[in-house]
Amino acid sequence: MTTGQNTTGYETPNHPYQGERIAEESGLLGRYGLKNKEELWRAQSELRSIRREARRLIGEAQGDTEAAADAGSEFLAKLRRYGILGDNDTITDVLSLEVTDILERRLQTVVYRDGLASTPQQARQFISHGHITVNGARATTPSRTVEVAEESAISYDETSPLADDLHPARAEAQE
Repeated sequence: MTTGQNTTGYETPNHPYQGERIAEESGLLGRYGLKNKEELWRAQSELRSIRREARRLIGEAQGDTEAAADAGSEFLAKLRRYGILGDNDTITDVLSLEVTDILERRLQTVVYRDGLASTPQQARQFISHGHITVNGARATTPSRTVEVAEESAISYDETSPLADDLHPARAEAQE
């Protein structure tokens, strides 16, 4: 028996074919090196739940944003720790977040932006093949959300062939 509850962790779009949405999704897939649209839909669902929580906090405080920020201080601290919100952003800024704010914090994107890989797709491959470490621990999940404090601790695994500066794949990444 199913209860109608979504167990996939994401929601698919309501309309199967909308040319503009499909083009936008394809652009994000290429830009962030996502494997499939499911990964994008997961990020969109995560964003929806973040916004939903912010709206709930503001609603419970009856529109008083300072009271809502106090009630949701742990919620806001988590978003700041992950770099989704800036240090000076308020709870109302949560409502204007975009899916790109979530995608920018993925390990795959951070590895690419830090210059450890030449493309987002190559970053995904390096991570899934175990060539990247975070705080000295091998990371094999490209979709992992990276905290701001962890960002400087991302590097090549010392046992990986990519740890050699002369490795051909590294030469491409540092051009």
